[in-house]
Amino acid sequence: MPMIRQQLLLPLLAVGCALLSACGGRVAEEDPAPLTGANQLVLVVTPDWNATTGTLRSYERLADGGWREVDRAADVTVGRNGTAWGRGLHPQQPGTMKQEGDGRAPAGAFAIGIAFGYPGQLRTALDYRPMQASHWCIDVPASPHYNRIVDSRDVGDDAVTGSTEPMRRDLHANGDQRYKLGFVIEHNADAQPGGGSCIFAHLWDAPEVPTAGCTAMGEGRMRELLDWLDPQLRPVFVLLPAREHARLREAWDLPVPAP
Repeated sequence: MPMIRQQLLLPLLAVGCALLSACGGRVAEEDPAPLTGANQLVLVVTPDWNATTGTLRSYERLADGGWREVDRAADVTVGRNGTAWGRGLHPQQPGTMKQEGDGRAPAGAFAIGIAFGYPGQLRTALDYRPMQASHWCIDVPASPHYNRIVDSRDVGDDAVTGSTEPMRRDLHANGDQRYKLGFVIEHNADAQPGGGSCIFAHLWDAPEVPTAGCTAMGEGRMRELLDWLDPQLRPVFVLLPAREHARLREAWDLPVPAP
């Protein structure tokens, strides 16, 4: 190869290798931090993977990129069998993955979806959907409506057959108030069959009663969250056991909870 051509090509080859993973032909890509662009954060930390309780804190992004805690810390309950990795904004992690019916709350980082509840109107910037007796969240993996809230008046009664998630639990489950107020945690948003469905933040039955996989809290704290959350600020919900929070804090740009 002529010397001039060789001198011109060597820098180009170096650039090419920098763009490829060890010059192996695959472009090197880093998973973006799941909180990139988020200006509101709801953070739940549990003692360990098997814990059924945790502490919820909320944060807003500062101009310098840091986080400031707002409102008050609150006790929450999570899955009756603890937690397992969910499918959300975060890259896949080593460990047990959440499955339909496992009684575990999904760990990870998730977008926050619509708000829902029993009242006809609610003060919140989230897209609020008042629930009727005809609304169900479909937890049947084979259903084309899996992991979606549907209205049987639109999809037909056959489409909700077999689902165990009426959204008006007060009307279908002896006055149950747990879904009186809540919002959707966007776990398994692309509805992979069996990956877990109908994951919400909602009211608890009692402080000592765990959930089937959701995060539950008292009504006062829920109302504070619904009044504060703003979809224009791209809020993110993060749930992690304490050791995973410590491991991922820097990579995910997570705040350190106050003692």
